[in-house]
Amino acid sequence: MGDDSEWMKLPIDQKCEHKLWKARLNGYEEALKLFQKIDDEKSPEWSKYLGLIKKFVTDSNAVAQLKGLEAALAYVENAHVAGKTTGEVASGVVNKVFNQPKARAKELGLDICLMYIEIEKGEAVQEELLKGLDNKNPKIIVACIETLRKALSEFGSKIISLKPIIKVLPKLFESREKAVRDEAKLLAVEIYRWIRDALRPPLQNINSVQLKELEEEWVKVSSVAPKQTRFLRSQQELKAKFEQQQAAGGDADGGGDDEEEAVPQVDAYELLEAVEILSKLPKDFYEKIEAKKWQERKEALEAVELLVKNPKLESGDYADLVKVLKKVVGKDTNVMLVALAAKCLAGLATGLRKKFGQYAGHVVPTILEKFKEKKPQVVQALQEAIDAIFLTTTLQNISEDILAVMDNKNPTIKQQTSLFIARSFRHCTPSTLPKSLLKPFCAALLKHINDSAPEVRDAGFEALGTALKVAGEKAVNPFLADVDKLKLDRIKECAEKVELVYGKKTGGAAEKKEGKPVSGKTPALSGSSGDRETKDAASKPGPQKKAPAVKSGGPPKKGKPAAAAGVGGAGAKGKKGPETKEIFESELSIEVCEEKAAAVLPASCIQQLDSGNWKERLACMEEFQKAVELMERSEMPCQALVRMLAKKPGWKETNFQVMQMKLHIVALIAQKGNFSKTSAQVVLDGLVDKVGDVKCGSNAKEAMTAIAEACQLPWTAEQVVATAFSQKNPKNQSETLNWLSNAIKEFGFSGLNVKAFISNVKTALAATNPAVRTSAITLLGVMYLYVGPPLRMFFEDEKPALLSQIDAEFEKMQGQTAPAPTRGISRNSVAGAGDDGEEEEQEDVGNDVVDLLPRTDIGEKITAELVSKIGDKNWKIRKEGLDEVTSIINDAKFIQPNIGELPAALKGRLNDSNKILVQQTLSILQQLATAMGPNIKQHVKNLGIHVITVLGDSKNNVRAAALATVNAWAEQTGMKEWLEGEDLSEELKKENPFLRQELLGWLAEKLPTLRSVPSDLLLCVPHLYSCLEDRNGDVRKKAQDALPFFMMHLGFEKMAKATSKLKPTSKDQVLAMLEKAKANMPAKPAAPAKASSRVAGGAASAKFQPASALAEDSGSNSMESKPDPKRAKAGGASSKAKGVQGKKVLSKPILKEDDDKSGPIFIIVPNGKEQRMKDEKGLKVLKWNFTTPRDEYIEQLKTQMSSCVAKWLQDEMFHADFQHHNKALAVMIEHLESEKDGVISCLDLILKWLTLRFFDTNTSVLMKTLEYLKLLFSLLSQEEYHLTENEASSFIPYLILKVGEPKDVIRRDVRAILNRMCLVYPASKMFTFIMEGTKSKNSKQRAECLEELGCLVESYGMNVCQPTPGKALKEMATHIGDRDNTVRNAALNTIVTVYNVHGDQVFKLIGNLSEKDMSMLEERIKRSAKRPSAAPVRQAEEKPQRAQNISTNASMLRKGPAEDMSSKLNQNRNMGGHSETAHTVPREFQLDLDEIENDNGTVRCEMPALVQHKLDDIFEPVLIPEPKIRAVSPHFDDMHSNTASTINFVISQVASGDINTSIQALAQIDEVLRQEDKAEAMSGHIDQFLIATFMQLRLIYNTHMADEKLDKDEIVKLYSCIIGSMISLFQIESLAREASTGVLKDLMHGLITLMLDSRLEDLEEGEQVIRSVNLLVVKVLEKSDQTNILSALLVLLQDSLLATASSPKFSELVMKCLWRMVRLLPETINSINLDRILLDIHIFMKVFPKEKLKQCKSEFPIRTLKTLLHTLCKLKGPKILDHLTMIDNKNESELEAHLCRVVKHSMDQSGSKADKDTEKGASRTEEKASKAKVNDILAEIFKKIGSKENTKEGLAELYEYKKKYSDADIEPFLKNSSQFFQSYVERGLRLIETEREGKGRIAASTGISSQMEGTCVPASTHTVSSSIGNSNGEEVGPSVYLERLKILRQRCGLDNAKQEDRPPLTSLLSKPALPTVASSTDMLHSKLSQLRESREQYQHLDLDSNQTHSSGIGTTLASPSSAAANIDDLKKRLERIKSSRK
Repeated sequence: MGDDSEWMKLPIDQKCEHKLWKARLNGYEEALKLFQKIDDEKSPEWSKYLGLIKKFVTDSNAVAQLKGLEAALAYVENAHVAGKTTGEVASGVVNKVFNQPKARAKELGLDICLMYIEIEKGEAVQEELLKGLDNKNPKIIVACIETLRKALSEFGSKIISLKPIIKVLPKLFESREKAVRDEAKLLAVEIYRWIRDALRPPLQNINSVQLKELEEEWVKVSSVAPKQTRFLRSQQELKAKFEQQQAAGGDADGGGDDEEEAVPQVDAYELLEAVEILSKLPKDFYEKIEAKKWQERKEALEAVELLVKNPKLESGDYADLVKVLKKVVGKDTNVMLVALAAKCLAGLATGLRKKFGQYAGHVVPTILEKFKEKKPQVVQALQEAIDAIFLTTTLQNISEDILAVMDNKNPTIKQQTSLFIARSFRHCTPSTLPKSLLKPFCAALLKHINDSAPEVRDAGFEALGTALKVAGEKAVNPFLADVDKLKLDRIKECAEKVELVYGKKTGGAAEKKEGKPVSGKTPALSGSSGDRETKDAASKPGPQKKAPAVKSGGPPKKGKPAAAAGVGGAGAKGKKGPETKEIFESELSIEVCEEKAAAVLPASCIQQLDSGNWKERLACMEEFQKAVELMERSEMPCQALVRMLAKKPGWKETNFQVMQMKLHIVALIAQKGNFSKTSAQVVLDGLVDKVGDVKCGSNAKEAMTAIAEACQLPWTAEQVVATAFSQKNPKNQSETLNWLSNAIKEFGFSGLNVKAFISNVKTALAATNPAVRTSAITLLGVMYLYVGPPLRMFFEDEKPALLSQIDAEFEKMQGQTAPAPTRGISRNSVAGAGDDGEEEEQEDVGNDVVDLLPRTDIGEKITAELVSKIGDKNWKIRKEGLDEVTSIINDAKFIQPNIGELPAALKGRLNDSNKILVQQTLSILQQLATAMGPNIKQHVKNLGIHVITVLGDSKNNVRAAALATVNAWAEQTGMKEWLEGEDLSEELKKENPFLRQELLGWLAEKLPTLRSVPSDLLLCVPHLYSCLEDRNGDVRKKAQDALPFFMMHLGFEKMAKATSKLKPTSKDQVLAMLEKAKANMPAKPAAPAKASSRVAGGAASAKFQPASALAEDSGSNSMESKPDPKRAKAGGASSKAKGVQGKKVLSKPILKEDDDKSGPIFIIVPNGKEQRMKDEKGLKVLKWNFTTPRDEYIEQLKTQMSSCVAKWLQDEMFHADFQHHNKALAVMIEHLESEKDGVISCLDLILKWLTLRFFDTNTSVLMKTLEYLKLLFSLLSQEEYHLTENEASSFIPYLILKVGEPKDVIRRDVRAILNRMCLVYPASKMFTFIMEGTKSKNSKQRAECLEELGCLVESYGMNVCQPTPGKALKEMATHIGDRDNTVRNAALNTIVTVYNVHGDQVFKLIGNLSEKDMSMLEERIKRSAKRPSAAPVRQAEEKPQRAQNISTNASMLRKGPAEDMSSKLNQNRNMGGHSETAHTVPREFQLDLDEIENDNGTVRCEMPALVQHKLDDIFEPVLIPEPKIRAVSPHFDDMHSNTASTINFVISQVASGDINTSIQALAQIDEVLRQEDKAEAMSGHIDQFLIATFMQLRLIYNTHMADEKLDKDEIVKLYSCIIGSMISLFQIESLAREASTGVLKDLMHGLITLMLDSRLEDLEEGEQVIRSVNLLVVKVLEKSDQTNILSALLVLLQDSLLATASSPKFSELVMKCLWRMVRLLPETINSINLDRILLDIHIFMKVFPKEKLKQCKSEFPIRTLKTLLHTLCKLKGPKILDHLTMIDNKNESELEAHLCRVVKHSMDQSGSKADKDTEKGASRTEEKASKAKVNDILAEIFKKIGSKENTKEGLAELYEYKKKYSDADIEPFLKNSSQFFQSYVERGLRLIETEREGKGRIAASTGISSQMEGTCVPASTHTVSSSIGNSNGEEVGPSVYLERLKILRQRCGLDNAKQEDRPPLTSLLSKPALPTVASSTDMLHSKLSQLRESREQYQHLDLDSNQTHSSGIGTTLASPSSAAANIDDLKKRLERIKSSRK
């Protein structure tokens, strides 16, 4: 066996594919075990085998194939994915299994096919089997036919489609092979069982002998209807329902005379091929039929008559044909032709059936009119025609035509019409003949019975009699009230004689009662019943119709009788085939056995059985096994074989290999032979003995399982368990119990003797061996799955420890369902048993088991004495009585339903005055329900209903107990008992709010789980309506919740009808609620709750739903619904649609309505919003546009919301009561943050719903709505979302309506929302909406809108004015003349605002105004007296949040399609942003050219020159990098406004290894950062940007600086760019604060490393770089989030002290930064998160305890730390100790102790300031000394500057001083001086700088700096128009061009003599700029001076300076080669500009 070891190690799936058959065999065995073991049908294990199953069945080795088949069968049965393998496996079975000689293989193949059918794959299997019928091998054909027959006999004709089988039958009868013909015959007989005579037509043409044989066989077929005995997975639990439906004749094809036909008819019609006849009509038919000669007309009709004889016609357009036939019937004078045409119509109707329905209405009146003909043959033809036509439509559809003819004067017409009505009525059922139809017919017929003509009277009597018979006296009698007795008797007499199509004529009312519920069940079939047509009715001879009389009593009783049937059924089904018959066998003597064995086994085998050599025994066993495998079932002597195996050494075999084989052979014999209990007894002892064996145990179990399958589990289990417990071996006992646990799962539980097991389990539980106890508990767990909680009762007297283990095991099983049995006959018996009423299906097995439990009769114990005790006056005695009852029930555990007088006694206690006794009674009743089980049904009326009364108790705990009791009862009884009768409605009638809300709550919980309810539920509806209007809010709420579930069962029509008795006001309200409930109505549950867990994917259940849903929906309990086919279909469809809709909304229709509020409230539907927009664009839905919202808008919104808003929230949102809206809004506010994505995905719907709220009159809702909107728009702007056009247009107009609200607070809110909206929607588009608002009739709205327009212009400049500023202003100006004062004021103020932004230009734009208006305007402008250009500065500061909008383009959505923008974005990116793309600039960023034209033209002409000049023609770039980058600049905002993606792209380039790429990226970012209105775009990207920069710093430090080839100037440029852009960043506080701790730590690390880089000092500009870094570090320390930077520094210090490589200088600089921070602490202490800082200090002190710090070379670290802590303590005092919350273990460092000391110290000094040296540390002392010195020096200098004489000298000194101490702080000296003085100092310093250093020096770095400037948009923030550049084109003042000139000059390497306008970046880059940048205050002041100067310059500039500009620009753009020559010229020009500015 050595060679086996290799494959033994392989995983199972690989073994199954191994080339060795043994390996495969072993693999299949393992797989089989695995498949049986996997509990979860969805386990991923299954998928591994998907591709292998085909190989399992097609294995080339016969032995392996058998095992493979078994494994495949287990797979198909258990795996949820098995369905995918159907085609290939079925084909494999057909071709490779059915041709096997072994019967077992065929049998397994057949089982596999049937199992596929069971898992809903019937069609695929049938297809393969039908293909198999074409195979050449007759064996295969025979096997296929047999399989089809078996499938049909078990699954029935519904599941196995007969049509294709019947098609091939004739061919099979012609086969040469007798076996095939015989099998075909059997199949034909089986088909005949199901469809009876419908099989005759297709087989008419087979060989007459065969036909005769068949006829003989058919006669023998029992007339009892065949029943489906095996069910699909989706039907497993539907079973009981199906049995009833079969009883009611609910056959798939619409079962002909369903109820009374024993056989659910398959109509022959269904099996026929449809014939197309329209094309076969004679070509000249239509001419001939109009011909004058009657012979020609006759020819035409005869041609048609011949064609319509085909029994089934293809559907088509028969309108013309029907039209001409109708004409013949109505108009033709020749009566013969009339009869012929009528025959043709009859033929058409018969052949087309339902498809003829559409023509029926045209033809019926004509035929009825034609009944005036007297000739019998004509009358007969017309009768046949109209009867055939009736079957294609419904009475409802043609009732009007019939009633119209009823008043005809002609008696023959009256008579024939009445007769026709009588015949039609026979086809009706009570539900298809509702009162609404009966009423008009009866009225008309009553006239007929009083007619003068006797034949008319007779016909009338017959019709009325039929109606009476069909609908019942109850329905018809009201219409017969005025009929005299004689006539009434006559009618009744007729009724007796009537023979209904749907029922046998009998004389008793009893039958009617029975018939009614039955027929009530089949309304759906009424229409199809017509399919039977007249000939069906005629052809059914009487006798056939008698069978169902027995059955009709079945369904109505719907109690327990089915269980009896189940037991019988189980018996019948138990005998499923030869193998399962109980085999009795007498015990044979050993001699006989030896003889029999010798006959089938090789002689050598028998000889070696008891050989002494184990190898020989092993060889013998192998031979034995082979022999057994090859034996046929019939010839296998099982008993002889097992006796041979048991023969010495028998079960005492010592060699485990031999033993394993032996046990395996036993299993084989049991599987393959007719194995009897006698044989089993021979081996069971031995098997049990081996079951505990480590090596042989599994084989022993396998053998036991095989025996259980052969001899049934109950018997086997009993034998095995008894044997095991008679032995002493605990291992055997525990393994036996384990085997039993498994076997129960496989075989199911039916038939097991629970009692016997329980005694054995008790023995096991008492065992000393723990393994035995564990196995016993596991077995109990498995039993619990089947028996449920009652099982525990048997073990209540066990020890508590054991009981708790048992409970734990039960707990594990809770909620699991028992697996479907996979083996043995039990499968069938289970299917047959337990169809216990309708509600009980899910308990099928459980109830059987409960029935198995022995029940005690406690009737005798309920003595009169006990009853009197319970009713005693003294409560204590009453309590004693109740206690006794409790103990009686407890002792008995399970009781019989006989409980004597107990119900009456307990009923009295339910209203006991002592509430404790009431509760005790309730708990007794609960116990009673469990103890009595389903039998408690009989006590529902006398006890159960009284428990419901207790639900009205005022005490909460009593109500809870009552509810628990009711639920315990309902669990046992099902709901039907409770809902029948009037009891429940009587309870609901009581006006007790508690009772009502509890009862309605209970119903709302139970109704959705039911599939049908008694019609008595209708009685509750009026009380439900009164609950809807109850005073108590909870009752109303519960009633609303229950409404959809009532409707689900009763239907909308009935419930609406029930409102007719309400008062008009109530009626309207209730109807509104009904409409609402209709939308939320859940689908009826398709199958009981358990089904879903077992049905694979649940898909199958849907297949059968339509039939049942249809039946129910068209009124299973309603007499009145009208199933005309159209409606029935529609009903079906609608019910399905509702189902789907219901499911969507109510994902769990079984839960209560207000079920689970835990999930998300907005469900994200992928692409939902886009789809809705498409629908609106494509006009599939209404556009959201109305003056007041109409119902259809609300309905539409509701429908759209249903898929993406939680059901319960939607109910609140669309509730009639405003309080619910408030609730909904509160929930939405609560979920706003947590469900951002959900909110955004449903934003369009939310906004639409909010617009509806604007139309509510309730202020509280409005306020709440506005509150929500404020939060919503803040969220959207945070998320950088942008409203879509659709969202904006369906919301903004309605919001603007609210601007005109009279309440000030609302107006304020609305304005705030409009303000926030500009952050998510372009202001220019808002402008148009608000402009529309100014046209309102509401003056307040006009005024507010005008003000809002003013604000927009003020914030965003003129560019927001749409369509053009001119038009917009003209529009605004019209309001100056408004009749309302506030509007006039608003209009004037707005225009003044525009004037302030735009200057005198405004008057041009406004155009002509009336004198009065103009004077008002001028007056107002004078009064405002604002200097126009002052405005933008103020706005830039005031409204930063509005400004953001410009930088983020409106149509770039964060989510959703960036429809037109993304393409532009890419285009711009690809083209490098060349000026060609200027035309793609979005509206917000375009230059307003109209406006510029109106401006002084000179300015305009420079614009294009600047933008469009490509710089490609500069030949030799001197110091300027490639120009392509520069071209980006004019469109930076175009490109980068487009959202995050672009910024990410640029930031990613910052860290580039290519210096130029990095410089460009930094320049672009710097440009964004230095425009206030753009900087916001960087928000959210700060960390990303800083990471990129310090990565670049690291790259320079490690790579570039070491690179010899690199020009070091390049590196300096790069450093300058990095530092410059960072300074820009850290000047914007809001952005600086976004930097996180980690990033700041790395940044500081990088900057300090850079400051210490010795290589920089060697560079020419190195010192300059270091100073800039110094300045940057200061900025970082001041502007970052103080907590983050402090934390970062502490961590950095800790790291630097820990790192051995780190230089002491590094730590020192870090500490200096910390000192700086300590100095800032007094100002910043309140913004710092102290907890976090203290945590960092704690960690620091943990890493560096005091001793370790003291060991440091320097004393600075310990001092720094102390200083920091002292300062914190000083600032916070004792409170500092409250901030240690984030520290887990405070003892890990000395922090707490240190703080306590410091605090105590400072408290001791109680206010006397301690010596500052100790507090602030020595470093501070040194600094202070130097600081005092500095202050003196600076004071001296400023004195000099202040005096007239020494001004120059002072400035020079200051310049020198600042140069020397670059970070000296001169701010304190400037702070108190005047604005003028500050700018004077500033200018002076610049002049000195220019004079000293700027003379002709061309700095190496300026080239790059100038380039950077170039890339930055010319509209720098510091110039006058805060938003010139490309974004807003107003005020293109000269200052801009000056700015540009400077930039261009720098590009050419020139230095600007005057630096006031240069932004900080350049000043950093060039040496001369150094002093200017020396301090932050400098920069601030320079900004202010620039602003002032630029303002002056704007006012005093003349044309000359403009020209200077243009020429200057022109020159600079010339080629660089001429640059040097032009320098002097440019200098002179610059001087001229300067002089013009002074």
